[in-house]
Amino acid sequence: MKWVKHDLQHYVQEKEYIDTIIIPLLPFQLSNESNLEKDALQNELLSVFNRELEKELTGRVLLAPDYHYLASADKQVELERLDTWVNDIQTQPFPFVFFITSDAEWKKIEQKLGGNLLWLPFIATESMKPSEVQSAVRTQVKEVTGLIRSYWKG
Repeated sequence: MKWVKHDLQHYVQEKEYIDTIIIPLLPFQLSNESNLEKDALQNELLSVFNRELEKELTGRVLLAPDYHYLASADKQVELERLDTWVNDIQTQPFPFVFFITSDAEWKKIEQKLGGNLLWLPFIATESMKPSEVQSAVRTQVKEVTGLIRSYWKG
């Protein structure tokens, strides 16, 4: 389920079956012009990935709104902000909280997160054909779906 009115109405009716929430972590930094295009491409790819992942796991997963932060921000401050999200989320029955990002900086502090980090090192470039990008995303979705399902079993 996505963070849209129709899906959230359905979530309220079926929340006893939806035990997993995915929070996309998306950096941006307008002041760093050299990374603007790369960051935008990473965010676009992560958005496509998240939509495909949500489709694959429909019925058990809620895709939260994107969590945006400055790429240069102090990660400790961001951890505190994310903790407020997780605390609010925990008022619902979400035993499985996943953060998903292509920002490797989160790997350095993942043990402090109030959930599991899924880090996706996207390698797509603008020179790739759309079909190649879609194929790469589908492969990653399949792998991450298997990983999330292993948490459900464990």
